Amino acid sequence: SERSSSVPQKKFHVLVGVTGSVPLLVSQLLEIPGLEVKVVTTERAKHFYNAQEIPVTLYSDEDEWQLWKGRSDPVLHIELRRWADLMVVAPLDANTLAKLANGICDNLLTCVIRAWDLSKPLLFCPAMNTAMWEHPLTAQHREQLKGFGYTEVPCVVKKLVCGDEGQ
Repeated sequence: SERSSSVPQKKFHVLVGVTGSVPLLVSQLLEIPGLEVKVVTTERAKHFYNAQEIPVTLYSDEDEWQLWKGRSDPVLHIELRRWADLMVVAPLDANTLAKLANGICDNLLTCVIRAWDLSKPLLFCPAMNTAMWEHPLTAQHREQLKGFGYTEVPCVVKKLVCGDEGQ
């Protein structure tokens, strides 16, 4: 009906966590009507992209500390947890995978995930060199995350940054 079309629809909030290049995923998500996207990056990931080219709000460790000055101030990783309806971590590197599996929360991204509302979906997309992928700890860490209720998006076989072909 005409009336329902004039009612503004609540946007669906997708939080994208990145530990490497900000994937094409962000621009593809923005093509979906009704989605609002924000990105949380690790400091090391900043090496892989130009922040000026990211068309959405991008948060990193420094933002957490600039926002919070005292007891009553908002805590960014909690604000982002509340804001998001869904979280996608893509790519998820071996280091951050290990941190998450062991409960380490030493940056904005790992703090958001440690505080994550487990009633909301969290998808993770492991991405690393094949030699790292094949290490027995990787399978353990992936199983640990799935045990928390997170959903794994399997990696693919392709030509890697180092020139090898593999997962």
